[in-house]
Amino acid sequence: MGDSSRMTGPGPGALRADARRNRERVLAAARAVFAEHGIDAPMATVARRAGVGVATLYRRFPTRDALVRAAFARQMETCAGALTEAMADPDPWRGFQRLVETVCALQREEKGFPAAFLAAFPDSAGAHLRAREQAERDVVALIRRAQAAGALRADFHPSDLVLALMSHCALVAALPHDRSASRRLMAYLLQSFRAESAHAPLPRPAPLSLRDLPITAAHPGERRTAPS
Repeated sequence: MGDSSRMTGPGPGALRADARRNRERVLAAARAVFAEHGIDAPMATVARRAGVGVATLYRRFPTRDALVRAAFARQMETCAGALTEAMADPDPWRGFQRLVETVCALQREEKGFPAAFLAAFPDSAGAHLRAREQAERDVVALIRRAQAAGALRADFHPSDLVLALMSHCALVAALPHDRSASRRLMAYLLQSFRAESAHAPLPRPAPLSLRDLPITAAHPGERRTAPS
């Protein structure tokens, strides 16, 4: 009998590495498609972009929601981590500033992320809704702390943060590759939020919340209404 090693295929490690690469290719394709067409884009479009069959895609991700969660898992964790760090920072203004900069970086790097954050996933809608509502409460608490410290202008309203992020989202759509424009806009806005910049009263706050953010930077006027 010949050497049995010639008859064996790749070892388990090689198969796992190949599967991991294929999975990352699918997730990269999903992020690109969702950025261009929104998270309601057909699964077949994602499969074509990834170079796999639709049946293969569904075997790995049985629902669109599972694909969305997997595609933006890192961004979700980054956003949650940034909010946790901001709440723990003894300097509330520094925490607030870093949170805004982190979210804007996510908007710039992954244009499908706002939709993923706002979507209500049917198979985990309750958990997702609770997480989003807790995030909203934490943001409000951070704003109040920064105001109490005298760093954030007293008339700043939580909806002003949504306005800032919507403005940045529109800029990303218009200038998707211009990081300097993104950074400059956020610097202007953050400076205007400082207490020492409050030289005149502002108009009434807009009736906005985090769920009013555009669902994609490519389509800044489009919104997804999540159940409340």
